[in-house]
Amino acid sequence: MGITPLVVKQKEFTTRFRGFDVQEVDYFLEDVVKELENLNHSIQSLHEENHRMNLENQGYRKRENSMKNAMIQSHKVLDQMKENAKKSSQVIIANAEVEAEKMLNRAHNRLSQLHSDIIELKRQRIQLEMQISAVLESHAKLLEMTKEENKTADETDSTLKFIKQA
Repeated sequence: MGITPLVVKQKEFTTRFRGFDVQEVDYFLEDVVKELENLNHSIQSLHEENHRMNLENQGYRKRENSMKNAMIQSHKVLDQMKENAKKSSQVIIANAEVEAEKMLNRAHNRLSQLHSDIIELKRQRIQLEMQISAVLESHAKLLEMTKEENKTADETDSTLKFIKQA
């Protein structure tokens, strides 16, 4: 059993012959009681302070855990955002490559069409040149034939003039 201020107050000593001065013992016991009361009060205050500190510490630990969880979540969100941005950039690049391929195919098709058109135009030019040559040749022959007919006609006219003069 612990010694409390109440135990000290209620403690009675037996008196013997030539014992201690009762009044001096009582004063001393009163001082001990006061000191024990002060110590008990201090202990009680320390227990309350300790309890308050423990509660405060628990609060800090909860906040620390909350912050840790928030940091972990923010890292997860950041990693997810990075992954989404990476995927998005890959999709954009893939779309750009597909579009570039389409544009290149259209350009190749257009180039092929232009080559075909050029070949067709060359063919038409050659055909036109041949037709013009044929027409020129035909006209040259007609001109030659007309010259011969005119020459023959002139000779006939000369013969007729000669006959008329005679």
